[in-house]
Amino acid sequence: MTDTGTYLYAIARDIGAELPPGLTGLLGAPVRTIAEAGLVAYVGTVPLAQFGEDALKRNLEDLAWLEATARAHHQVVEAVAETGPVAPVRLVTVYRGDEQIRRLLRERAEEFAEVLARVTGRREWGVKIYAAAQRGSPDDAGTADPPDSAAGRPGTAYLKRRRTNLRTREEAWRRAVSRAERIDSVLAGIAVARRHHRAQDPQLSGRDDWMVLNGAYLVDDERGEEFAAAVAALREPELEVQLTGPWAPYSFTISESGAGGTA
Repeated sequence: MTDTGTYLYAIARDIGAELPPGLTGLLGAPVRTIAEAGLVAYVGTVPLAQFGEDALKRNLEDLAWLEATARAHHQVVEAVAETGPVAPVRLVTVYRGDEQIRRLLRERAEEFAEVLARVTGRREWGVKIYAAAQRGSPDDAGTADPPDSAAGRPGTAYLKRRRTNLRTREEAWRRAVSRAERIDSVLAGIAVARRHHRAQDPQLSGRDDWMVLNGAYLVDDERGEEFAAAVAALREPELEVQLTGPWAPYSFTISESGAGGTA
């Protein structure tokens, strides 16, 4: 059994475009191409000691490993995207060998062609919206008013304060979400498609604020400046709006491409 696998970064039309000179990917391995059925896959060779099924279960829990892998994957995809429309595949998509990649391209040629047609002339923009988390003070029981002796229920003041804090948090959350939805609606009117992703894990984002929107928008190249200007105009004092991009269209090709597999 071989101790290496074929890592798949992205798929594009086979138009004879040359790879950027010296392009390397994960672990410094050279990026190469596999052509089949009018398509080309951008791949690299990786050790199964890190990218085999069992190893990935461990490594995907390692944030440092995951960050380094995501960065290398992204660098390859962005370099390839400079040569033409590209369909990135999801992170750590690994096959047992090149022949599996060829079979993938043959069997799903029509589907990949449709995906590439959809993203041609378009790029992905990301918008994240944060709101300051409203924190209650349920741990401040020691500063609560003395128990109401007439009521005879110790802790009544604490429970009332806790309920008030929870209501305040809920109201602040609803207001923030409502404002984010209005921003999202305007941006969706400029984009040709959008995706809503899960809020990022605070361990990855490095912040405790509420993420009330994690959106991706597929935007025609000629409307990119308009989209960025709209984001700037929609910023509000109580919300932090972050714009990223333009990127290769990860959010609009990964799920549709269906490309996946493990060594």
